[in-house]
Amino acid sequence: MQAEQRRQAILNTLRQSDQPVSAGVLAERFSVSRQIVVGDVALLRATGADITATPRGYVMQRSPAGLLRQIVCRHSASGMEAELNAMVDNGCTVLDVIVDHPVYGQLTGPLQLSSRYDVQQFLDRCAQSDARPLSDLTEGIHLHTISCPDEASWQRVLDALRRMHILIEA
Repeated sequence: MQAEQRRQAILNTLRQSDQPVSAGVLAERFSVSRQIVVGDVALLRATGADITATPRGYVMQRSPAGLLRQIVCRHSASGMEAELNAMVDNGCTVLDVIVDHPVYGQLTGPLQLSSRYDVQQFLDRCAQSDARPLSDLTEGIHLHTISCPDEASWQRVLDALRRMHILIEA
């Protein structure tokens, strides 16, 4: 398979997938190295493909279904699991985490977490790496963009985070 054909096939694979697809899976599928896939994705992005790298793999950006909301929270690293589970348990998807860094400005980390399984996978990757959560850079203050299927689920998330005393409200 020629490089251009492979890049088109990667693009098609990502468009058809409902879940993130790792570089390793793509490499195996197209019989190339993981680094070749990383380079292909970089070239696809340079040509305008809206591909995001998440902790679980690559995804094509789609317009989220339902309500898109942002919340501001503050907690220590030990509160991360409870916070994320509160959102996914109420039917919402945690799209990202955002911090306002004093030097770099807004830093955003894509998450795409929609179940306890996703949350646990994310936490496992955090535990296995030397990296710290973005919220550590801002004394625990951070935002999340979440997608909720309806207003009722949004309100349940707010109520849950209030009960946990981690929601920051104006």
